[in-house]
Amino acid sequence: MMSRYLDAEVWAAVPFHFWSAVFFVFGSIVGSFLNVCIHRLPRGENLIHPRSHCPYCGYSIPWYLNIPLVTWLYLRGRCANCRAPIAARYFLVELLTAGLFLACWLQFGGQSVPLVLAYAVLLSGLIVASFIDVEHFIIPDAITLGGMGAGFGITFLVPSLHGELAPAPALIKSFTGIVIGSGMLYLILRLGKLLFGRQRVDLAPDTRVVFTDTALVLPNREIPYADLFYRKSDTLTLEAKTVELADRGYERVKVELSPQQLRVGDEVWDPETVVYMEVRTDRLVLPREAMGLGDVKFMGAIGAFLGWEAAVFALMVSSMIGAVVGLSLIACKRREWSSRLPYGPYIAIGAAIWVFGGRQIVAALFPH
Repeated sequence: MMSRYLDAEVWAAVPFHFWSAVFFVFGSIVGSFLNVCIHRLPRGENLIHPRSHCPYCGYSIPWYLNIPLVTWLYLRGRCANCRAPIAARYFLVELLTAGLFLACWLQFGGQSVPLVLAYAVLLSGLIVASFIDVEHFIIPDAITLGGMGAGFGITFLVPSLHGELAPAPALIKSFTGIVIGSGMLYLILRLGKLLFGRQRVDLAPDTRVVFTDTALVLPNREIPYADLFYRKSDTLTLEAKTVELADRGYERVKVELSPQQLRVGDEVWDPETVVYMEVRTDRLVLPREAMGLGDVKFMGAIGAFLGWEAAVFALMVSSMIGAVVGLSLIACKRREWSSRLPYGPYIAIGAAIWVFGGRQIVAALFPH
């Protein structure tokens, strides 16, 4: 019964661009739900309950004020109850999702309706992952591990996702995509950690460095701990000439600080219990992370949907885009060399380019 509803001949009985309009509207509705995912997933909140509401005043939004695209424009980006601003991101995600769903239909609608829907699921995941990564520097397991499972399952239902007619060879390509996609990026992560995982900061002799409850304070800048510690294993180290705590002092000891513990010489504390520490030193070794395991799992999810060739393509494109963006921000003095950039959006852009023409780009660049 379901296969009949997805049959191309049944859909062809209705004008092609009627479905174009349907996919645009459907995409905007899905985009509205993606906004919920972007807001709630990083906070560990339920995606269904409570219903959509204003985060400022708690106003429960009625259906007639929750119409994708239209409502944000009508209310001029403000809550109907308290007039607090509603971020432009809500409108952008709805419009982006609608546009990508429409593009899927225009490019693949004449080929296969299930293929359009499969790509729509993938693109939805790319959007959620990208916006969460930009805001929180994480990609939740619900997107990455869930994406691997979804890609593998959808491959069984839509073998044409990997250019196959039968499920078995398509599933092999999907599994290979997971292994190569995630494995390739994991090796790069470990190599990067080995070569560039620490940043040495040389200071003037006897420089005063202060550790507050929120940041590391150097003479010329302040570094929030959130910008230093991305994983529990990240550790800041230094050789201190003097250390002053609220109730004691030390001379010529090694200091190690991580999210899990503070070690001064042979003594260890929970960092949460030490709200202030002052040291004198001439050198710091700061942790540095180019990417996280979320990016690794994200690449595995892309491989599950698109195969290992797409994963390699997405890696190449993302590295080029990331380099251009990073160097541009540094040139404009918007970032420092040691600053971390969210890498997930660049991977997502590379995967989206593959969907809409990656094979053709590769064929043009490397003709047989």
